[in-house]
Amino acid sequence: MQKLRLVNPTVVSLAGLAIVLFIFTTPYRHSFFDTYEPDGIVSTSSSGSGRPIAKNSTLTVARVPKGCDIFRGEWVPDDNGAVPYYTNRSCPFIQEHQNCMKYGRPDLGFLRWRWRPSGCDLPRFDAAGFLDAVRGRSMAFVGDSLARNHMQSLMCLLAKVEYPKDVSTTQNQEFRTLHYASHNFTVSVFWSPFLVKANLSDSDNGSGRLWNLYLDEPDDAWLPFVAGDDYVVISAATWFTRPSLFYESGRLVACYYCLVPGVPELTLQYSLRVAHRTALRAVASLPGFNGTAIVRTVSPTSHFEGGKWDKGGDCRRTRPYAANEARVAGLDLDFYTAQVEEFEAAEKAARERGVRMMLMDTTAAMVLRPDGHPSRYGHWAHENVSLYNDCVHWCLPGPIDVWSEMLLQMLLA
Repeated sequence: MQKLRLVNPTVVSLAGLAIVLFIFTTPYRHSFFDTYEPDGIVSTSSSGSGRPIAKNSTLTVARVPKGCDIFRGEWVPDDNGAVPYYTNRSCPFIQEHQNCMKYGRPDLGFLRWRWRPSGCDLPRFDAAGFLDAVRGRSMAFVGDSLARNHMQSLMCLLAKVEYPKDVSTTQNQEFRTLHYASHNFTVSVFWSPFLVKANLSDSDNGSGRLWNLYLDEPDDAWLPFVAGDDYVVISAATWFTRPSLFYESGRLVACYYCLVPGVPELTLQYSLRVAHRTALRAVASLPGFNGTAIVRTVSPTSHFEGGKWDKGGDCRRTRPYAANEARVAGLDLDFYTAQVEEFEAAEKAARERGVRMMLMDTTAAMVLRPDGHPSRYGHWAHENVSLYNDCVHWCLPGPIDVWSEMLLQMLLA
C-alpha cells in the first residue's frame, strides 16, 4: 500500500487542543431508531416491488482490479449525474445533527462528486451485493460518534434493499444491534470513544471535563461482545483531545492538560497510540475471535475555518479540495501516524495468531472534503440550541458514503 504523503505538523496550542470538539463529540442520547417502528418494517427490493432476495443468490459485484490502492486518488465530478444513494425521506436512520437536507442546507453540489482512486475506478455502492457478501455474518462498529455516523450511512445505503429489525438487548441507545432477516446479517454499534477503560475523574472538582484513561485495559463495554463477530470495524480519535489522566498498571503515570501538580504532561499522540495498541492486541488475542478486524484511520478534525470550533469556526465550502490543495497535517497527522504504526505492529502479531487485520485508510480522501460537514445545518436556524458549527461529523447523504464503497471492496478482497 502506498504511504500517505505527509507534511510537517503545525503547532497547535495546548489550551486549544484541550477543548477541541468537547461539545461535538458528546454522545447523542436519543435513539436513531425513533423515526420508525422496527417491528413494522418489511424487506423490499430496490424496485419497490417487494420481491424477496433469493436465499442462495450469488450476485456478481463489481470489483476494483487487483493491486489498485482505493485509498489514494482524488474527488472528481460525477459526470454521470448520478443522484444520491438516498435522501432524508428515503432513509429513516439519519441522526438529526447530520440531517443536512432536512435542515435546509442550500447547496447540494457537494453530493455530485465521486472518489476516483489513482489507478482504477471505485464502483458505486451495490446494496444487494453488499448484503449478499455478508449473508449469514455479523459486523460490529466500535468507537465514537463517527463510528455511529459510519454505521448509519451504511444502513441508509442498505435501505434500498432491506430495512433491519432492532434486536438490541439493552435500552442504552449507544449499544444497538440490528438484524437483516432476509440475509441473516447482524450489525451492531458499541460506544467506546477511547477504546480502553475510561471514566470521568473527580480530580477536577466535579467539572466533568477531566477523564481517567486506563490505557492498558481494553474497554469491557465492547471487547467481550465481539468475539463471535465476523468483522469488527474499530475507530477512535476525537475524544483523545479531552483533558485526561493516564493510568498504566493501575497507577497514574502522566496526563494531558490536567493541571494536576506533580503529574507530568504527555501528548495526545501518546494516549491515542497506547489505547490503540491495547485495543488491537486485545482483539488479536481475544478467545474465540477468528474474524477480521478493520481499523479505520482518523477522520479530519481540521476543517474549521475562521476561528476555533467554539470561536465562530465554520466549514462553509461547497466543493472538495483538489488533490494538491490540502494534505494531512497537525493533530490529524499525529493521530494518523500513531494509528498506522500501531496497526502495522498489531497486524504482524495478529497474523501469527491466525487473525486477519485490515487498514481502512480513509484519511487522505476525507481531508479533501471540507464541504461535507453539517456546519449549521443540524438544526433549524430559529432554534435556541447550544450547538456549535459541526465540522467533524458528515452529512447524510454525503462524502462519508464512500467509506461503505471502500468497505465493500475490502470485504471482497
